[in-house]
This record gives sequence, C-alpha cells and structure tokens, in this order.
Amino acid sequence: MTDLVNYTLNDGVATIVINNGKANALSHDVFEALNKALDQAEQDKAVVILTGQPGIFSGGYDLKEMQKGMKEATALVTVGSTFTRRLAAFPFPIIGACSGHAIAKGAFIMLSVDYRVGIEGSFKLGLNEVAIGMTMHHAGIEIARHRLAPAHFYRSVINAEIYSPEGAVAAGYLDELVAPEQLLNRANELAQGFRKLSLKAHAQTKLKAKAGYLELLDRSIEKDSESLGLTA
Repeated sequence: MTDLVNYTLNDGVATIVINNGKANALSHDVFEALNKALDQAEQDKAVVILTGQPGIFSGGYDLKEMQKGMKEATALVTVGSTFTRRLAAFPFPIIGACSGHAIAKGAFIMLSVDYRVGIEGSFKLGLNEVAIGMTMHHAGIEIARHRLAPAHFYRSVINAEIYSPEGAVAAGYLDELVAPEQLLNRANELAQGFRKLSLKAHAQTKLKAKAGYLELLDRSIEKDSESLGLTA
C-alpha cells in the first residue's frame, strides 16, 4: 500500500501491517494509509488482520505531531478517533494481531476491533495518557468503557495502569495469547473461521449491537474536536 502500511490479500484475508519506525507511531500519513488499506479490504470483501512490527504494535500517536501545538494535537486525535470509530463499525471482521507493545492509541485500536490475539513476553499494553500529563479525551473514555472489563476501566483510564500481556487479557485489551512465532498463524486461523460466518449478518448485527455506542462515540468525537484538554 505504502512504505508506512503494507497490504496483502491471500485467500480472502487482508493483512495490514503498520511499519513506521521504532515506535510504529501513528501520524496523519499513517492514518491516511490505514484508511486506504481498509478501503481496499472493503473492495476485496476481506476479513482483516491488523498488525505491527515484531515487538511493537504501536506506541501511540506521533509525538512530533502532537507537540506542534494544541490545534495540531486536536487534529491528529480527531483523525485517530474517527479511525477507531471506523474499526468499530467495519462491515467485515477485523482481527488485531498485537505483535508486542500497544500503548495509548495502539491500545485504543485493540479496544476497537472484533478479536485480539497478543503474544507472550515482556510487553506493555495500556493507556498512559494520565501518566504523561494528558487529560483523557471523551472518545477515549468511551472506547475504554465500551470494551474494558469494569474492574479495569478505572485502573486503566484514571490511574493509567499498564499491563503485561496476561494482565491485558484479564483487563479486556486482548482475547488470547500465543507464542510470538504463532501470532500470524493463529490470526489467519481465526480469520478463516470468521470467513465461514454470514458476513452480511455479521455486519448488520455489529451495527445493531453497537448502535448506541457508535452514536455516543460520534458525539464524543465532535466534543473533542471543539476542545481537548491535552496538557497538564
């Protein structure tokens, strides 16, 4: 697709790989490439596997863009929230293959797809916004509330607790763990299972089940775009 995002299609499964430096940072260019990849997956009517580089799914937003100023930070967060909203309503199943660390926006992506496979190892997953002086945005709060286990919502959003892969399963960031060398094999196995569903019924049920959440997310994104408390 681009140097930042790679797209391959095999046996009805589209594998989308984020490839943007050491932290796999999420910039405007990365989100543009990701949206183009999702456009292609829709055209191909494919089940999607979304993954990163070995050892890192994503460390979150590109800090070089976030630190340019409030206007620039708000614009990037709006693009990112809109992207995760798209993931939540995507008409075909999406599997998150978490290839290592998933922090901040990387973790929000895991909270927005249909099924999440992570890998065993000394990796960190979670929402560190409060720990680094960022007031959590409205959309982020609702994404976390929608998917995290209730006992872990407060710990994650307000206390900025960071989890091991095993803890991330309990919290709700991941659904299962495998050995690193098994990640894509397991993701493809799951994808072929999803292909056996009625994909029309999957899409319609997803929208019906998430109708209230998606409306709330739209309102939250609009509220955030007007005023984001991003600094301490």
